[in-house]
Amino acid sequence: MSMDDDLWTSLPTPALLVASDDHIVDANPAAEGFLNTSRKSLRNASFWEKIRVDAPLEDAFARARRDHSVLYVNDIDVGAPGRAGVMCNIQIAPLTGSDGQMIFLISPRELVARLSRPKGAQSAAQSAIGMAEMLAHEIKNPLAGITGAAQLLSMNLSNGDLEMTDLIVAESRRIVKLLEQVEQFGNLRPPDKNRVNIHDVLDRARKSAMVGFGASMAFVEEYDPSLPPTLGDADQLLQVFLNLLKNASEAAGNNGGTIRLKTSYDLSLRLRRKDGTTVSAPLLVEIIDDGPGLPPAVENTLFEPFVSGRENGTGLGLALVSKIITEHDGWVAVDSVPGHTVFRISLPITTDETRRLNVETH
Repeated sequence: MSMDDDLWTSLPTPALLVASDDHIVDANPAAEGFLNTSRKSLRNASFWEKIRVDAPLEDAFARARRDHSVLYVNDIDVGAPGRAGVMCNIQIAPLTGSDGQMIFLISPRELVARLSRPKGAQSAAQSAIGMAEMLAHEIKNPLAGITGAAQLLSMNLSNGDLEMTDLIVAESRRIVKLLEQVEQFGNLRPPDKNRVNIHDVLDRARKSAMVGFGASMAFVEEYDPSLPPTLGDADQLLQVFLNLLKNASEAAGNNGGTIRLKTSYDLSLRLRRKDGTTVSAPLLVEIIDDGPGLPPAVENTLFEPFVSGRENGTGLGLALVSKIITEHDGWVAVDSVPGHTVFRISLPITTDETRRLNVETH
């Protein structure tokens, strides 16, 4: 191919070079990972046999070749035949100086969101967390004094005045809990990773929710029984699922609703680390509720610190979820419309399972 090999190899998004007869000329490493197949098996194969696209693209290819134009198609499922697709944006462009060859670029929507997230906002959020963590430590001490003083006063007050001291104690304790969340976010230890059965963790979270904040909710399990173990910290993952179940329960309100816990795996799911390397994250957990949905204004920034979709929310629960999952070499995303909100978590599996599944696939 005539493109610079280093540029082709370093492209962060999956890319395919397609000949005028719609056979694949080449595929970059990101495409190999996305399709979970080798460059060798992709070369000279029919594009339409190796790629499953949830849209009629034949006419788009022909039009781009004929007009020497670039075409964009957004929000369509792309994947390999026989595998679940991933929501993507795609770009079809003619290769200059070639005989009808086209470049097919795939941009998974999660990757687009991560690449487009403003770095300035991240730095500001990190600075805010540091400041809040420092203030939390300083504020907790005088709050303890206020609580103690209110409890001492209550010993010599009439029942009518007791309501006021009880309010002081209750509100002080509420503020302490909020401050502890801030400290927890800032002081989260690195995960102690071991082989974890994700279904065991989900069951612990579900049982805890059912006797507490999720007592009014109905829970439905849709587990893949063949799911391999993940490599993670069971306690931190439990914290993630409890936070998500709590959010779904609180969004439903007093009328309750249904929460579905769904697991599956797809070897095409991969994550690019900050150092440029990629890691397979094929284990997919979905937590789905039928609540009112998220406000559109916060959906794209929901995992940033101090961003909340609920009135009086701290904006730290989902930021903590994102932090834990990121440190597990995974990703978390959300899709929400009224009546259907899905939180998706993709996690790696243990090295021996990755090796076994790759052998079986090929």
